[in-house]
Amino acid sequence: MRLAVSGLKVLIVDDQSAVCAALEVLFDVHGIETLTARTPEQALGFIRAEDVGAVIQDMNFHRDATSGEEGEALLRQIRALDPELPVVLMTAFQSLETAVRLVREGASDYIAKPWNDDKLVQTVKNLLRMRELSQENLRLRASKARARADLAQGYDLCGLIYASQALHDVVTLAAKVAPSEAAVLITGPNGSGKERIAQVIQANSRRRAKPFVKVNAGGLPDELLEAELFGAEAGAYTGAKKLRIGRFEEADGGTLFLDEIGNLSMMGQMKLLRVLQTGEYQRLGSNTTRKTDVRLISATNANLPRCIANGAFREDLYFRLNVIELSIPPLRDRPDDILPIAQALLSSHSQGRPAPFQLSTGARRALVDHEWPGNIRELENRITRAILVCEGVQVTEKDLGLDSGAAEPAATPSTPVGTPSQPAPAAEGATDPERLELERVLVESGGVVSTAAALLGISRQALYRRMDRLGIELERRPKG
Repeated sequence: MRLAVSGLKVLIVDDQSAVCAALEVLFDVHGIETLTARTPEQALGFIRAEDVGAVIQDMNFHRDATSGEEGEALLRQIRALDPELPVVLMTAFQSLETAVRLVREGASDYIAKPWNDDKLVQTVKNLLRMRELSQENLRLRASKARARADLAQGYDLCGLIYASQALHDVVTLAAKVAPSEAAVLITGPNGSGKERIAQVIQANSRRRAKPFVKVNAGGLPDELLEAELFGAEAGAYTGAKKLRIGRFEEADGGTLFLDEIGNLSMMGQMKLLRVLQTGEYQRLGSNTTRKTDVRLISATNANLPRCIANGAFREDLYFRLNVIELSIPPLRDRPDDILPIAQALLSSHSQGRPAPFQLSTGARRALVDHEWPGNIRELENRITRAILVCEGVQVTEKDLGLDSGAAEPAATPSTPVGTPSQPAPAAEGATDPERLELERVLVESGGVVSTAAALLGISRQALYRRMDRLGIELERRPKG
């Protein structure tokens, strides 16, 4: 029994009935469903109404026409309707030059009449497969966007900007545990947004109307620790001329956020553990025992289990703090967040200006390629720098301080040049099926672009365009 290779259909556009019939039979033998249009108007109607996965169109639709202008006009109309729909141009010698130019401008490929049946079928199968992968990728991205929108509608995210699934999982868990009274430990590198996640928890908790008090626990010397956390009576120590309210008392009924908890001294850890165990404390210089009612959120960039093993952190305190752990990945591990955050920062700087700041193509690529050791804090600083030095409204990689200082060499199509490099801005990382398929073929071909194009049944130019759209680059390797 013959099985269809795809749920998508191939649209054949040609005014010659013999050509249409030959192509219909060819594709039918290989399980590919077809639609046939004799005029550009019919073709556009099919694209609007049917599930078209690829188009094979002639360049001329009248007997005396040879310039290819009609085919060019149809291609532009198809691009306006669906910019991602693959289009293969059929051409005779007279319109070959036009077809080659249109491939550079966005057509998927061209074939000469008379065509090679095997090559044409392979080309169409690959285009249909890539179309299916592209549509699946769009569905995945739309689904993730809906999930983010639903979360933002149901919870106060405090203006948090993100697009990555990794951070969405963190934010979802933060929102879910916010109404509880459980202690939360937020881990992640410096500048990754730990305080913002703490704000999200507070904003969605039962204590949202109560104080949210922040303390840099790691910056408290032992001699000031008690006074800072628990308060001090006037005269309790030299220089204490008036009553000092401690942070636990200030946060009573609300949330206390202890940042850099991993840097707290052993004495500080002991004093903190005592108040967490009993809920009681005394001001320095007072014998009066006071009760505290706070929701505790702590954060650290340290590996606390390793600190425990090294004797630098108390295990009993760790388990008090770590009822719920939220781990924020570094910015380099969630590249999907880089451009949305950068765009949001630029928008905030653009308020009140006649024209908003915009990122150049080179700036976008440089932002995604950068390792971001300083995470979001570094990104904020880069954007601030760019705003200060930018001479117009378009921010370049040089404005960001990310200019490599050298032009990137062009790859020779027939030379093995390496394997696909790091994901680019438009990609959805490892969840992009179309990108994964293309990377697989490039790796299988050893980075030889002409071989990869042959395996996909498309031209080298079409492969280069697809790589550019998906943000795939090839690593350059020196010869010899």
